Amino acid sequence: MNTLNKLKHLLFFTLFLLVSCGSGKAIEYEEGPLVNYEAKNTLASVLDRATEEGKIVFIDMYADWCLPCKVMDADVFGDQATADFMNANFINYKVNGEKGEGPDLVVLFGVEGYPTQLFLDNRGNIIEKNLGSLGIVGFNVLAERALAQAKNLK
Repeated sequence: MNTLNKLKHLLFFTLFLLVSCGSGKAIEYEEGPLVNYEAKNTLASVLDRATEEGKIVFIDMYADWCLPCKVMDADVFGDQATADFMNANFINYKVNGEKGEGPDLVVLFGVEGYPTQLFLDNRGNIIEKNLGSLGIVGFNVLAERALAQAKNLK
């Protein structure tokens, strides 16, 4: 391996360590999370509320150790315009994939990693699913597409 390749590998490894090693501190919001997540602790109760309000469900599947999840919490779900859109159009449900009913939902919806964003109709059928972190624009496109698809299903 030549010197240039060794340097590239060293740079990649250094960047990987910087990105993957979080401080272990929770992300702090200036005013708290802006997306209103459903306080009910079961998907069934969330689906009932979605039926009552005529909305679809957004599930943010995460894990405590997931750095990209924390970045999305701050950058995407902490964005006022995104939060306003999500709060107006969806029943939002944040689920730790490793606790509570999370492991069951991971199996049910075929979640392969974190973060995973799921958009469901009020019967629990997947309308849209994304594995991985998204920025504001990418997430908003996904949410708008899910909303449009849900309207087409009616």
